[in-house]
Amino acid sequence: MSLQAEFEKIAEDVKKVKTRPTDQELLDLYGLYKQAVVGDINTDRPGMMDVKGKAKWDAWNSRKGMSKDDAMSAYIALGKEIISKYGM
Repeated sequence: MSLQAEFEKIAEDVKKVKTRPTDQELLDLYGLYKQAVVGDINTDRPGMMDVKGKAKWDAWNSRKGMSKDDAMSAYIALGKEIISKYGM
């Protein structure tokens, strides 16, 4: 299975876990997903009233400079860990 195909499969499977992952796990997944799909962050940081938006922006920004393939590999590893931890 290609890296892209495995990435897409894990991205779908991770949505089906029985228990909601922690906020930090979700932010890590989000940051890696955006880095893998879009690349380096290309938006301004949300304002101080948008707490959730700022957390997501920070999670993505923390991956700045990571290649798309590295982000996909890291996402796959984290996704597998979350799936095994919470079950599907």
